[in-house]
Amino acid sequence: MERIDKIIASQGLYSRSDVKYLVKHKRVAVDGEAVTSSSRKADPEASVITIDGKPLIFKKQVYLMLHKPQGYVSATEDKTQPTVLALVPQAYKGRELFPAGRLDKDTTGLMILTDDGVLAHNILSPRKHVQKVYRVELDIPVTKEMQEGFAAGVALNDGVCKAAKLVILGEKTAEVTLQEGRYHQIKRMFGCFGAKVVSLHRLAMGNLYLPVDLPEGECRELTAEELNRLQMHES
Repeated sequence: MERIDKIIASQGLYSRSDVKYLVKHKRVAVDGEAVTSSSRKADPEASVITIDGKPLIFKKQVYLMLHKPQGYVSATEDKTQPTVLALVPQAYKGRELFPAGRLDKDTTGLMILTDDGVLAHNILSPRKHVQKVYRVELDIPVTKEMQEGFAAGVALNDGVCKAAKLVILGEKTAEVTLQEGRYHQIKRMFGCFGAKVVSLHRLAMGNLYLPVDLPEGECRELTAEELNRLQMHES
């Protein structure tokens, strides 16, 4: 059981002071009974809570899939640059969302925003082996030497990388699958072969792929099936 103001405020649409105002004007009800005090307790998953007669759909956690564009940093706040949270719809602004993992400012593609710390930890934990798939464009042709080097494990200044899969898609484009996540890893790996990454786009995290119909800069909630695919790596 939780306080009604905490339950409603946790959904991101209203602050606790907003809820007090709603309660004062008898606009909140629990199981059909008007709430007279914002300290009233209810079971958020069993009680029917309504605001102005409309049911509150309680979500303990939120999982958003974002098609990240260039120009946004993977952080909850930044004093000089826009963050990925600026792309979140107003309905989620009150929730304490954060990016589960990061993409560089100039990298595009799939990103998960959530308020579920356990899921985020499992996505990022090296022990879970959640692979990430990227499409890469280089300034020079992709070579067999790069492909073999990635498979063997590229030696960086912070250690040898785990074996990575490199599929040649075109003269200067490739698909790379990583089993780990290091700082600027793909850029540094290609740098060992004298190549510069011109563009980098994340296609997938684990079994979850970025849908082709999700426009760049937009996000939506994961479906139950998509969330299940993402959680397959938690055990």
